[in-house]
Amino acid sequence: MKKTRITTNVFLPMPVVIVGTEIRGRPNFLTAGWVSRVNTDPPMIAVSISRANATPKGIQENGAFSINLPTAAMVKETDYCGLVSCRYTDKSNIFDHFQGTLTGAPMILNCPLVMECRLVDTMELPTHLLFIGEIIGGYASEGALSGGRPDMRSIKPLFLTMPDNHYWALGRCVGKAWSEGTHLADDG
Repeated sequence: MKKTRITTNVFLPMPVVIVGTEIRGRPNFLTAGWVSRVNTDPPMIAVSISRANATPKGIQENGAFSINLPTAAMVKETDYCGLVSCRYTDKSNIFDHFQGTLTGAPMILNCPLVMECRLVDTMELPTHLLFIGEIIGGYASEGALSGGRPDMRSIKPLFLTMPDNHYWALGRCVGKAWSEGTHLADDG
């Protein structure tokens, strides 16, 4: 298959999350697409946020943040949280929220899967700060579980593609990880 050289500004499809932290004593929520699980034990997740946003200061001051997985039905509220800054707009009442065991990591009740994270490390990048958090608590809505585990078909998470800047809903399951390729390993 022939390849065409393209720009280095290449992105992979990214899950969309809403990062929660407290700023000036109020819950604040910011949409982020650059997020990934980065460690198994202890469970850790990383999120990259532009230095231009107010949220990094809140995460650093609190030493805590939340990761909230919105549904496709929440696309308007999710997009809004990435459009406006808490410097000018109070976003504390966009969602009903609750606190877990960590102070400074408000979580969104309407999001079917949420995590409260203790800040473990911060990596300074040229334009962004990469926050690594240990997942201290995970919470799921009853309808978002199947066999006690998060069910992505029920959750219907959002994904972001760049640089076209589009939101997508999760498609159909096409296979089981660490299973589909076993016959190739057996043949080789």
